[in-house]
Amino acid sequence: MGGKLRYYPPKPDLLEDAMFEQEIELEKKTSSIVPLLLIVSLIVAVVGVALYFVVESRKVLTTAEAAPVVLASLDGQGQPTLRFQTGLLKGSVAEKTRDPHYRLLEKAGYVKMGKETGGKTPISLTPQGETFLTEIVGVKKSKNKDGNDEYAVPLAQRRLVEVGKITMLTPSKATVEYTWKWETNKAGDLLDAAGPAVKAFNTWDRSTLIDKYGANFYHAAPTKVTVALLKGNKGWQIATE
Repeated sequence: MGGKLRYYPPKPDLLEDAMFEQEIELEKKTSSIVPLLLIVSLIVAVVGVALYFVVESRKVLTTAEAAPVVLASLDGQGQPTLRFQTGLLKGSVAEKTRDPHYRLLEKAGYVKMGKETGGKTPISLTPQGETFLTEIVGVKKSKNKDGNDEYAVPLAQRRLVEVGKITMLTPSKATVEYTWKWETNKAGDLLDAAGPAVKAFNTWDRSTLIDKYGANFYHAAPTKVTVALLKGNKGWQIATE
């Protein structure tokens, strides 16, 4: 009567049961959230990949991108070159002193050919020929094992006129139509197959000038070409296959 109420703490078993139930509830909530997060992540990944391919498929090869590739291809083909020697020349299977390119240069007044003696023919540059060579950019002169001077004279360069139609075959493959023409120097004009200097020779000699000594129809209409381009790790490049 009138005594104070005593506090009796819960039994340890009851506390453990309550904590165990809380852990179970937490595990249930966690186990339901993890699959949901995985599903959401998968959906985001799929949508991201789909958007990437949609964006890539809409990309096209532009003229500005194609032009440098085409220019590099044209430059990579090199320049046609006229090669000849001056000094005391002995004819060989590969080159004879009476081959048409020497006669062409002689008619133009650029070299002087002397009389053959002992199987060798003296050939020298004239003052006009020296001027002719100094006016051409890229002429290379060297001395061969016989002590003669060898000249390599560039004749023309390929110049891009325009890049035309570009057709996308896949996001990483396209065909490009372009037009190029020859840009000649003075030597190239001399060796134009349709020009008066070359046409003055007979059919056999004209063929020899074209096949061996760089003559070509340099002033013909521009040439149209279609090439395939592939996009790789280094960007767009001419397809090799």
